[in-house]
Amino acid sequence: MRARGFAALVAGAVVVAGAVLAPAVASAAEGVVLSKGHTDAVDVHYEGGALSLKVHDDTVSPSVTRDPADVTFQVLPEAAMAVPDDPRFAFLGPAGSQVWLLPMTQDPDLLWPGWNTTTLDSGVFAGDKVRLSLVDVQGPGTVTLFTQDAFGGPIIKFRGDDGLPDAIDVPVHTHAHSNWAFSALGSYTLKFQADATLTDGTTVSTGPVDYSFVVGELSGGGPEVGLSISGMADEYQPNDTVTLNAVQTPQSERDHYHWFSRCPGTDDWTIIPGEVGASYSFTATRQLNACEYVVKLYDDDHAVVATSEPATLWVAFPPENPGASQSITASIDETQGSLVISVNPDDRAVVLPPAQLNPAGDRWESTGELRPVTVTDTRAGQPGWSASGQVPADFTGPDGATFSAGYLGWSPRVIAQGPGQGVVAGPEVAPYSVGTGGGLGNSAALGSAASGAGRGTAQLGAGLRLSLPTETPAGTYRATLTLTAI
Repeated sequence: MRARGFAALVAGAVVVAGAVLAPAVASAAEGVVLSKGHTDAVDVHYEGGALSLKVHDDTVSPSVTRDPADVTFQVLPEAAMAVPDDPRFAFLGPAGSQVWLLPMTQDPDLLWPGWNTTTLDSGVFAGDKVRLSLVDVQGPGTVTLFTQDAFGGPIIKFRGDDGLPDAIDVPVHTHAHSNWAFSALGSYTLKFQADATLTDGTTVSTGPVDYSFVVGELSGGGPEVGLSISGMADEYQPNDTVTLNAVQTPQSERDHYHWFSRCPGTDDWTIIPGEVGASYSFTATRQLNACEYVVKLYDDDHAVVATSEPATLWVAFPPENPGASQSITASIDETQGSLVISVNPDDRAVVLPPAQLNPAGDRWESTGELRPVTVTDTRAGQPGWSASGQVPADFTGPDGATFSAGYLGWSPRVIAQGPGQGVVAGPEVAPYSVGTGGGLGNSAALGSAASGAGRGTAQLGAGLRLSLPTETPAGTYRATLTLTAI
């Protein structure tokens, strides 16, 4: 078991401006095991008058939207950790006992599941919110989902051993993560449900939806993997580009391939040098007409795990009078483009005015403005996006003095956007207060665009509000705001 602690759950890399590439959303129907990378495990959709729960899988490129029935979420053995000797975490079990935990901040070696309402439009639901519930847990142990406040204390969202259902209200345009803690190895079924009231008073519900989790190793070493080739057209013209893709069913972590070809007049398959990835591109010629192609998947010992069925290439004859004609093909690849969040490198410092006592005399307060944040989406598929911000570490001041990032809040707004771009500002986040939490010590939405919108360039801003206890030592304090877009 590797050494892990709860300090890692509230820490993250400090990035002032970064870029996250998110390919266009597609749909998928095959079974899959997800064990590493980002996924919106509980992805709420509303289409055609019906509320539904999906899985948005960002572990593949392009990302896909899956039916929860087709997904097994694996909590790898590396997720094991000891319950800390801290009474605040006694709900996880005795100090020193073992739990398996998927943290609320991303660990590249583990799965990073969350919940998502960014596809939901404003003005559809009463209060612009849906209610998300955990209605049942079946498995060998207990399951708890919890976030943490600016001081590292737990905020329990769902707990399977103290009476279900547990429910939380989730605003539209929300993308959130939590800690997922499991107390024992084995297979679990978590039943989630989303409910909402439309603005006309009609209630809608998904009903209970099963989500399958496996903590530890998969039985039998995991499901058998099938392999096929996609991308082969019925016919190509000479000089067309052919792009073939290896498709695993279900998707596994293996990524070592070899491509082979066999052309008319030969009996043996010939390995194609240098082609060891999931895609293989080449130019169609008449000499390749009727050639066959297969792809093989290998494990770490270079043993063949799966072999595809042959795919045959058919290349048309050139026109009878090629000098008098031209073939012109144009295409737009929906997986191209990017999502970029940035700030002007010469305008990235926010200096708040000196804090003043509020009228009640019990807080130091100051207000200011976030410098403009630009989000540019050039992806053809228009999957939508969500931009968020967080101050992952305390403000630091003179002589080692600090105060929590949670004492800073914001009121997001859209400064500018293109016609029909559909960008909306995130909800207001008040500075931390006892009993209600809050503040930018946790990730908070700055702005978002729903699926089918968002392409173009938008500029976001926010009013900042700092509210500190009066016992905070005098001085100048600094912190870094992390901005991300997915």
